[in-house]
Amino acid sequence: MRKSIRFSQNFFKDADLVAAIVRQANFSPQDIVYEIGPGTGMITRELARAAGTVVAVEIDRNLFLKLKQKFANTPSVQLINADFLKFAIPDHNYKIFANIPFNITAQAIRKLLTAAHPPVAAYLIVQKEAGEKFSGTPKTTQWSILHQPWFEFEILRQLKKTDFVPQPSVETVLLKILRRPETLVDSAAKDDYFWFVQLGFNRWRASLGKNFKEVFTYNQWRRLAKDLKFSVHAQPTDLTFYQWLGIFKFYQGIKTTTKCNGRYN
Repeated sequence: MRKSIRFSQNFFKDADLVAAIVRQANFSPQDIVYEIGPGTGMITRELARAAGTVVAVEIDRNLFLKLKQKFANTPSVQLINADFLKFAIPDHNYKIFANIPFNITAQAIRKLLTAAHPPVAAYLIVQKEAGEKFSGTPKTTQWSILHQPWFEFEILRQLKKTDFVPQPSVETVLLKILRRPETLVDSAAKDDYFWFVQLGFNRWRASLGKNFKEVFTYNQWRRLAKDLKFSVHAQPTDLTFYQWLGIFKFYQGIKTTTKCNGRYN
């Protein structure tokens, strides 16, 4: 990948808009915020006003040197010239703010969510299509169902193409990711949960009941649909996360007691 493509980034034009976006993140003087790709430092300056410590990780050497000059007299801002995708995730509580190139969004989010110490919260400027995939809005997605036992996702703000320079060709949103204080699926059951969700999304346009026909009897599925309030003919994307979670919890129960041959009475 050419350097110019990899570093390609859309910068905010309006400092007032940046200030409003940072206020939405509700940082406090106790927060340590890692900023991915500070670029020209417009976001960094607002983060420094809101958080106790800002660690800005910039891959571009030229931008890094300019940032060093700009924040030379701001001790709360620490600058690191590094590729965030290769950067060691901290082992303490921290938050993330990032306006990163769209072509590394998926890699950056994967790195954060699979880290041994994920961020307490992350606020990311992402392509609208990606934000909808990660948050599962307006339609549930396999990706969102896979990760929601451990994280909450929400699109906080719709941004305009004209908010950036150079102007992007796609719509952009502010995505919030919060680490759940208590996970909704035990770590010991994580692999089982991933298998279960992937089985449910197994076939394109097949109903969820058909995808689970080797797991549940028809009577079990009909009762689940009634209790969790979804159609027996529902598609995988028709169910909310909590409906999916309810189905999985029931699956765990029958797996433990009857090895999937029991009845839901």
